[in-house]
Amino acid sequence: MKLLRFFKDSFRALTPFELTLWLCSLAAIILSFFLAHGTDYITFAASLIGATSLLFLAKGNVLGQFLVIAFGILYAIVSYSFAYYGEMITYLGMTLPSAVVSVVVWLKNSFRGSNTEIKINALKKREYPVILALAAAVTVAFYFILRALGTNNLIFSTVSVLTSFVASALAIRRSPLYALAYACNDIVLIVLWILATIESLSYLPMIVCFAVFLVNDFYGFVSWRRIRRRQNAEPPSE
Repeated sequence: MKLLRFFKDSFRALTPFELTLWLCSLAAIILSFFLAHGTDYITFAASLIGATSLLFLAKGNVLGQFLVIAFGILYAIVSYSFAYYGEMITYLGMTLPSAVVSVVVWLKNSFRGSNTEIKINALKKREYPVILALAAAVTVAFYFILRALGTNNLIFSTVSVLTSFVASALAIRRSPLYALAYACNDIVLIVLWILATIESLSYLPMIVCFAVFLVNDFYGFVSWRRIRRRQNAEPPSE
């Protein structure tokens, strides 16, 4: 019953604009799937789940992180099918674990006991160089790993590792900047899947998927800043 109530509360918290954005996102993915005469239902499912996850991430709702876990598993399978080993390793080895960590962190930092909204955080200045230094080290290491594996489109795949790491770290720290980092990652992934679609039209939904992600991530940034202003303006609880 608690789980059912959680889902009901999550959807009731959505504004008409957010519902419209979500439905338009799903419609774009479904349309692209049928236009491409798609038969890859794993790609299709990953796209739908991924778009839905961003809706709830934009609300600061931990449900979004649970959906990121599901998306990461399916997306890793799709990436493996096109020898995008960087994407596969990134999602299984970094995005997925960071989503699990985010679930724990977000649940511990709900806003005033809410089950549908976390407390938005502001990073300390000293955190930025630490995140960037770690991202640089991980990216360099991954470059050599991916090159050894014969990864397609190596440079773009390596840049994707960089943006994914930064986005994951910022999401764990509950910073609105996570959405801008993911937006950068979306642009890289649009390029990667355009290159894949040139070889097989079945990957067209992935282009549409990350174009949808790009729009949703920009909205996520705006939404988190608005939520943070509201939270900071509310009087402290007694």
